Amino acid sequence: MQKKRKLIDLNRKYYSSFITRFYMDNKDKSKVPDYIKKLRLIWDKRDILIIEGEKSRLGIGNDLFNNSNSIKRILCPAENAFNVYDKIIEQAKKIDKSVLILLALGPTSTVLAYDLYKLGYQAIDAGHIDIEYEWFLRKATKRIPIINKYVNEVNENKYKFGYFNDTKYYKEIISSITN
Repeated sequence: MQKKRKLIDLNRKYYSSFITRFYMDNKDKSKVPDYIKKLRLIWDKRDILIIEGEKSRLGIGNDLFNNSNSIKRILCPAENAFNVYDKIIEQAKKIDKSVLILLALGPTSTVLAYDLYKLGYQAIDAGHIDIEYEWFLRKATKRIPIINKYVNEVNENKYKFGYFNDTKYYKEIISSITN
């Protein structure tokens, strides 16, 4: 522990990197509604592109992105998206650079956000934002499955099927990349 303390500047202010982990792990959940309001300002009145796993469905069934101007989606494999990384970045490069890109592709998102940044895009690894919001809406006290959404942190029923026929969602899909 002493070695780690030597690396930390105690006079410097550090911030959390868990911007999309705002609910489940917080003991004090009283500030979550205000946090969500501030988070939503990021995409307020903006065109957004969501690059996500094919079963993630960010914002579907809730109002998380209702304040955005528009939503387009590129669907990718639910797991091991890095196997098709070149295809993903080629599709993303077709998007205007004024569009905010939200990524939900597990570890692939971290690399993709950096590479898109180097190309002049604003890209955010939004990982668990939708699932955390779903748990907040349900006042969940533990990680639970969400019907029709992939929840990788739930040991059983990572993906619970239900009836799903959302025409708005299907119209938002501009590309679907498979392995």
